[in-house]
Amino acid sequence: MSDDEARHREKMEKRKAVQDAEVAEKTIEKGLLIVHTGPGKGKSTAAWGLMLRALGRGWRVGVVQFIKGAWDTGEKHAIKAFGDQIDWHTLGEGFTWETQDKARDLAAAKHAWAEAERLMADTSIRLVILDELNIALRYDYLDLDAVVAAFRARRPDLHIVVTGRNAKPALIEAADLVTEMGSVKHHFAAGVKAQEGIEF
Repeated sequence: MSDDEARHREKMEKRKAVQDAEVAEKTIEKGLLIVHTGPGKGKSTAAWGLMLRALGRGWRVGVVQFIKGAWDTGEKHAIKAFGDQIDWHTLGEGFTWETQDKARDLAAAKHAWAEAERLMADTSIRLVILDELNIALRYDYLDLDAVVAAFRARRPDLHIVVTGRNAKPALIEAADLVTEMGSVKHHFAAGVKAQEGIEF
């Protein structure tokens, strides 16, 4: 073994010891409130990746889409393979600039939240994804305090993922994990349209 290889091995052994000690200190297991927010692409996509991981572990998953309505998305096609392991509800009516009807948007958000509460109460479901809930909260279609209170009162083993831009500070404060997707570069700015299999 060369001196360079020996130095590298010694460095990695020390790093492993530090890492192992840090991991050993983490002993809490609990349901997480996870928020994916920010201006960058990938918030819902990250939630679908987590959903796939959970399904692979045999969990039942609940999904409520608050805004996306009429879109024919790849993820909706893919979930059919999992049968009743997924309880999926697309209840939005499109983005607010498409509906242009505040009363209709409010009614859709309230209906979607009622479904979310039902899924959160279903003890057979381990993961609930509330896609674009942040948009409904941003426009005050739902009572933020009531939503946060429901999340805080969730059963101990329930994981919840909330997606959408502009997460409210109260939701961020209540969350266990918040990831902000940054926008470094986006093909849309260069005139590339939303494409099947990438955006939907």
